[in-house]
Amino acid sequence: MVNDEEFTKQEILGALEKFDSSRVQGEDGMNSSILLQTYKCFPNFFTEIYNACLRRGYFPKQWKRSIVKPGKEGSTEVTKYRPISLLNVGRKVLETLLIGRINHHILSNRLLSENQYGFLPQKSTVNAAMAAKGFVWENLQQKKFVVMISMDVTGAFDAAWWPSILSK
Repeated sequence: MVNDEEFTKQEILGALEKFDSSRVQGEDGMNSSILLQTYKCFPNFFTEIYNACLRRGYFPKQWKRSIVKPGKEGSTEVTKYRPISLLNVGRKVLETLLIGRINHHILSNRLLSENQYGFLPQKSTVNAAMAAKGFVWENLQQKKFVVMISMDVTGAFDAAWWPSILSK
């Protein structure tokens, strides 16, 4: 797959089939099952919509809106206090297609460090922990000192100040 090629019908179908139809839908009221069945009836129409977005570098304004559902105040889990955004499935499909293209470009051109573990296929936090364990074990076997510093950055991406990031 070359990054500037148009999305194929198989790509779009694959993206649609990844979603759980039991999840709550966004403002358009459609779940992934409805969109999947509609896509199967009109694949050329949907393929043209997604390819027009790709060609023009355009993300439809309707897909930028969401329904904000408040967090659960009575929950004992801290993560449940935060509100969630219910997104339209059409948006999720476009994001999935774009992420696939971006990942392909980054991975095929080896643009990431070998030490990058998060947000990559087959390289999870478990892999990172195992690599750290191996590093520590190897150095301890050689009677070397090992110092580790760990940081928990849960939610750091959500709290990032985007104007500064984009200006850099």
